[in-house]
Amino acid sequence: MEIRPFRGWRYRTTDGDVSRLIAPPFDVLSPADKASLLARDGRNIVAVDLPHVPARDAGPPEAYRSAAELLERWKSLDVLRQDPTPALYAYEQTYRWGGRAHRRRAIICAVRATELGGDVIPHEHTFAGPKADRLMLTRQTRTQLSPVFGFFDDPTGAAAEALWSGAAAEPDLRGELRGVGEKLWVVTAADVVEEIASALRDLPVFIADGHHRYATALSYRQGLGDLPGDHPADFVMFVLAAMDDPGLIILPAHRVISGLKGFEMGRLMSATRKVMRYRKVGMRADDVDDADAYLRRFGPHAMALVAGDPPATYVATPTDLSVMDQLAADQSRPWRELDVSILHRLLIERHLDDLATGEMFIDYVADGRAALTAARTGRADLVVFLQATPLEAVKQIAADGGFMPHKSTYFFPKPATGMVLHPLEP
Repeated sequence: MEIRPFRGWRYRTTDGDVSRLIAPPFDVLSPADKASLLARDGRNIVAVDLPHVPARDAGPPEAYRSAAELLERWKSLDVLRQDPTPALYAYEQTYRWGGRAHRRRAIICAVRATELGGDVIPHEHTFAGPKADRLMLTRQTRTQLSPVFGFFDDPTGAAAEALWSGAAAEPDLRGELRGVGEKLWVVTAADVVEEIASALRDLPVFIADGHHRYATALSYRQGLGDLPGDHPADFVMFVLAAMDDPGLIILPAHRVISGLKGFEMGRLMSATRKVMRYRKVGMRADDVDDADAYLRRFGPHAMALVAGDPPATYVATPTDLSVMDQLAADQSRPWRELDVSILHRLLIERHLDDLATGEMFIDYVADGRAALTAARTGRADLVVFLQATPLEAVKQIAADGGFMPHKSTYFFPKPATGMVLHPLEP
């Protein structure tokens, strides 16, 4: 990939604390989330980044015009200030998960926009509605407000070593967002920038989160026609983390299924007894805080199904995966061995679809306690807890040109929106 520094726009604060001004990515926010962020500070980036909520489709044009006007007002009032020199940004997030402290370090930079499948490799399909929303916002603001999150394979660690050798002792910005510590350093030294660019030059980047943002960047650039070389719109802002960074964590997206007519756990177990082994267990709320760790003790591909009144929990383990060769013959072997693939092809599509009503709905929930509560309160007919998808599987399937099943990964934590903004015009 080809990277370069850029003159980012950043919040100007007296103490460098941007806790009240940054936000999670637009696609994980509800109307209530937006209201809560703005109640803390009306200058929160969500006021610009999420003018239409939920951002599943394009909203009214005036919403995007208002967002762009607000962004320009903040610039004129010195709420936001552009860095005088092109920079790379060292970005650190600290958090707790599974009872342990974690740290993830990354590079924020501009990556040359290329068609997907070359230097930039996707693993998810995209949908027209969210892309239409993001494109309308980008055309009005002429700014990339939220980064694409990507990972790269750098076994030597050369890029990270160069980046952090160029970062000062104290960060330029810091904050906390939903329990995650956020720090940002501005790195401008030309020799450091060149060393990092050289280390990444022959490496592809795999998109972790932000497929719609990247597709939007390509559409926006295409719409501008002929431009002088190295125009800002030729590049996309990424947060880049190394694959072997211990803070790069994938959480499972548990399935909360409702709208099943006459569903009985016993019937499902009976119908699948030739390919699945079931064991009744007592799953507690503490166990689902890290369901991945809980399920790993039962072996590969183990998943927990919770259903009934009162709800009972069964750990299901496949006994014969050869059936996936027939059920997913059109997919690669790594795809067929994913837990989410096994769940959907082997259980949901074969044995639950005939119970589906017009109201059947699958919600994808990373919060284990929320999923368990749905089962215990009767809001769901069936809840399935999964193990996390291995990062190596994501890389392998994407590198082979494949796409992961829907909602196979939940990269955690999400990069914050508002640490730095990427201008799309000189």
